[in-house]
Amino acid sequence: MLKKIFSKSGFYIALTFFILFSAAPFYVMLITMFKRSRDLFNPDNNPFFFTDAPTIEHLSLLIYQTPYVKFLLNTLFVGIAVVIITVALAVPAAFSLARMAGRWGENLGIGIFLTYLIPPTLLFIPLSKVVSMLGLQNSLWSLILVYPTFSVPFCTWLLMSFFKSIPKEIEEQALIDGCSRLGAFIKVLLPLSMPGIITIVVFTFTLVAHEYIYALAFIQDSAKKTIGIGMTTELIRGDVFYWGALMGGALIASIPVAILYTLFLDRIISGLAMGTTKR
Repeated sequence: MLKKIFSKSGFYIALTFFILFSAAPFYVMLITMFKRSRDLFNPDNNPFFFTDAPTIEHLSLLIYQTPYVKFLLNTLFVGIAVVIITVALAVPAAFSLARMAGRWGENLGIGIFLTYLIPPTLLFIPLSKVVSMLGLQNSLWSLILVYPTFSVPFCTWLLMSFFKSIPKEIEEQALIDGCSRLGAFIKVLLPLSMPGIITIVVFTFTLVAHEYIYALAFIQDSAKKTIGIGMTTELIRGDVFYWGALMGGALIASIPVAILYTLFLDRIISGLAMGTTKR
């Protein structure tokens, strides 16, 4: 009995520690957003509590003196477009490599994944040439063109594991029942692989939201920047860091992503588990 009590106590202590550890960044962002500047920059004040009364001056700076709302809308537009392109290309590619390509399909899938590992700092120069030739400089369409170059390879490789984990007998049964291969794919395999598709949707949108190198290289106008590059260029002016506004902007931008992960957490976990096991 005593051993069971200690075991449960240790579990809850560890759980509490990880919860506090995970929530700490959000708490710091929240309290920094409402701290007064003299309270924020005074080293004698406790950074985790209010010494002076809270203020909304940093939030006002963020909303009314920077195009922050435009940053969010640009990120949403680019994110949705890239997610659609990634799903449209990665799903059929992963299915083809997993089901119809034979043994060399797996090797080809690994080769596709390796392209994802190439550092962006090596690619943005040749991609800048491509963007310039297409006349997409300083346009959000340049990001929509470039981002799938690294989202599609990884998502294709990831979805290959999902499709391989679905028994072939299910697809063959659909074919026997009169479905075409395309019909079996749409009516049977897609619903079964939905956890994997949701996983790549969340992954792709998150990747777009925090990407920095390409957005910095291709976008110059403030009104066309995404959240990843817009906040750092607008709220870091020379050697002046507007920490309150920076933390507020980071907190507001992280809330939709946190909600997205919370709503689909079970499906993401089941998708990752399905993608790492073969039946």
